[in-house]
Amino acid sequence: MLRIIVENLFYPVTLDVLHQIFSKFGTVLKIITFTKNNQFQALLQYAEPVSAQHAKLSLDGQNIYNACCTLRIDFSKLTSLNVKYNNDKSRDYTRPDLPSGDSQPSLDQTMAAAFGLSVPNVHGALAPLAIPSAAAAAAAAGRIAIPGLGGAGNSVLLVSNLNPERVTPQSLFILFGVYGDVQRVKILFNKKENALVQMADGSQAQLAMSHLNGHKLHGKPVRITLSKHQNVQLPREGQEDQGLTKDYGNSPLHRFKKPGSKNFQNIFPPSATLHLSNIPPSVSEDDLKLLFSSNGGIVKGFKFFQKDRKMALIQMGSVEEAIQALIDLHNHDLGENHHLRVSFSKSTI
Repeated sequence: MLRIIVENLFYPVTLDVLHQIFSKFGTVLKIITFTKNNQFQALLQYAEPVSAQHAKLSLDGQNIYNACCTLRIDFSKLTSLNVKYNNDKSRDYTRPDLPSGDSQPSLDQTMAAAFGLSVPNVHGALAPLAIPSAAAAAAAAGRIAIPGLGGAGNSVLLVSNLNPERVTPQSLFILFGVYGDVQRVKILFNKKENALVQMADGSQAQLAMSHLNGHKLHGKPVRITLSKHQNVQLPREGQEDQGLTKDYGNSPLHRFKKPGSKNFQNIFPPSATLHLSNIPPSVSEDDLKLLFSSNGGIVKGFKFFQKDRKMALIQMGSVEEAIQALIDLHNHDLGENHHLRVSFSKSTI
């Protein structure tokens, strides 16, 4: 459940606009909108908690329209919304039979028709705020500014400014795999500083883009945008590829295959502190410090979890060192059939 505040409200934001935006991250069950402290606010309930996580990570701080209507998003303490009426202020998408109550549509059908809008015959499916029609038209035309909502389904990312000497499909698979299940990676044959990374869906692509863009990999800040490609082509039989295209569709290393997996709650931006798990009893603090300093990084701190020695935090000298350590050591074989799991952490030591 999310609580949403819309700041800089120069255009009306309707319940339908919120539904359109937030539906990209999962099934929206119910929305209630209201004005409190002179602010337009909403409560929105998803079918799955992970959708709320994704939406908050991707949308908090974004503008709905250019230079206006900034979203501020928090998790709500409420567990369930009780919607009595389906109208322009509240909606229960699971109960189309609810009455509309006495809320009158504020823009009538003829006015809406003048804007060339198709308005479903729901009472007040449009803006609750009376504002000048030019602004209403612009808002209603849905010039939504949030990046990627236009091609919301697009799951392919273009990654550029890579270090061509050092980048491999495997390194991009592991790094982008922190934010979703990478399906395919292609490093471009004649421009090796560019790569295409195909995620499982559009919201994973958004997450990876928002968290990794601008971070340093192999000494260079990577640039990430949505690609115009809908998928990554595999090379044809006999076509020279130098191993630059890899299909990871059946990889056992996908972190998010299981619906509702705990991993969804542990998605954090790159950080100097890494979370380690699946550590076997025979592996000591010194073993791990040695392992993590073996790729040129500096280990600044380490601590096992008190309750569970299979997990630990390790702090590297910089975020860039931590990114490299995660790429090199996620799934590292520690013996006794234990493969180390490495994630970014929100904690510090």
